[in-house]
Amino acid sequence: MPTFERRLDARLVLAVVAVGIMSFAGVVVETAMNIAFPALMKEFGVSTSTVQWITTGYLLVLAAIMPISSFLNRRLRTRTLFALAMVAFLAGTVMCAAAPHFTVLILGRLVQGVGTGIALPLMFNMVLEQVPFERLGTMMGVATLITAIAPAVGPSLGGYLIGAFGWRSIFIVLLPFLVVAGVLGVLAIRQADAAFSPLQFLVMAAGFTALVLAMNAAGETGWTSPRVLGLLALALVLIAVFCVLSSRSERPLIRIRIFADRTYTLSVTYVVLIQAIVLALGYLIPYYAQVGASMGSFAAGCLLLPGCVLGACLTPFGGRVLDVLGPARPILVGAACGVLAMVLFAAVGVAVPAAWLALIYVIMPVCQGLSVSNSMTNGLRGLPDHLQADGNAAFNTIQQLGGAVGTAVATAVVNAAQSADPGDLVAATRSGTRTGFVVLLILSVIALAAAASVFVGRRPAAGGGAGAGG
Repeated sequence: MPTFERRLDARLVLAVVAVGIMSFAGVVVETAMNIAFPALMKEFGVSTSTVQWITTGYLLVLAAIMPISSFLNRRLRTRTLFALAMVAFLAGTVMCAAAPHFTVLILGRLVQGVGTGIALPLMFNMVLEQVPFERLGTMMGVATLITAIAPAVGPSLGGYLIGAFGWRSIFIVLLPFLVVAGVLGVLAIRQADAAFSPLQFLVMAAGFTALVLAMNAAGETGWTSPRVLGLLALALVLIAVFCVLSSRSERPLIRIRIFADRTYTLSVTYVVLIQAIVLALGYLIPYYAQVGASMGSFAAGCLLLPGCVLGACLTPFGGRVLDVLGPARPILVGAACGVLAMVLFAAVGVAVPAAWLALIYVIMPVCQGLSVSNSMTNGLRGLPDHLQADGNAAFNTIQQLGGAVGTAVATAVVNAAQSADPGDLVAATRSGTRTGFVVLLILSVIALAAAASVFVGRRPAAGGGAGAGG
């Protein structure tokens, strides 16, 4: 694992910006494509359950690639990793922009997923390895700004571009920003001077795929159908096999003993649930606004924009709160805000004009800004230095898997409602959206319980530190 002198200077900031631009582009296009679903369904002649693989397939690749980041971080130079990520993301972007068929578009999204899957953990590893400990919370907050704000920027940007130039412009507009990121990365990223296990990787990827396929199939065959139950059982078996292989390997993709740390495991649980909720909302709200409330693509995308602006201000601030006050207060307040938002969505989500959803959604970035990056920081800081890369890889892997599952579940719920009432698409979409909000409310309550459990019976960390208490 590379060793760096911990100093926060202009070069490190520029390096984080370079990787952050690519990570931001990856997450923005992920959510921007949700707005394009109706246009893609019309142009390529595909169904709701098929078109959602534009997002779900991408997230699934992220979840499969991110565990390798720990291995790559130990074996390759930081600048080399950045170059690999940039080449993959650029290639995928060009494929998507020029895609003549839906299959090519899906393939391009998968290639983009490889690039983002390398870039996101790389950004967090740079912060964990190079930022002074007393500024770690703040810089983790800045890094998390990428994943916290991009899901809100994507729909509004995508809605505007689709209305003005067509869905292909979502990919074309990324190219100049990626070129700038490439130049910055080559100039600013510092250099610093494990055998890969294909079996572990294939077993893990197959387990993740079975899980997402089960969520997607539920919308067509029901949650208790043999197909769904069989896929869920297969997913559990494969993930268990991966854990066994990793625990017995001298060179695992991820050292799963990180999950023996109670704080880390509960923090991962909280973050993955919030990620699932946020990305599910990123699908539900714009889709409902277009199909269930007859809004245009740009107006539907802009429903998440006020929350984006607020979240941009709060995320770095949340990291600073952790540095000064410790983790408990910002994390618990943020988790409570998440429950409040989902209570409002479940209670009045489809009973008020669609524009009101923008006001309710503003509460979710408050939840993210105060709690997500701080939960990651709090969970990672208790791990030994030699397990930091593994902890970061697992955090990002499970977070993206949560996003894939959240999107798949939301799509399945809406698709099930539409299948039950094919004669009235608007009414069915409203019903499915309402049910989706209730499901996400349940997840938010579980997330709050996980966040609170981190601090129940917790002893102060030895040696103090700004973030050690709560």
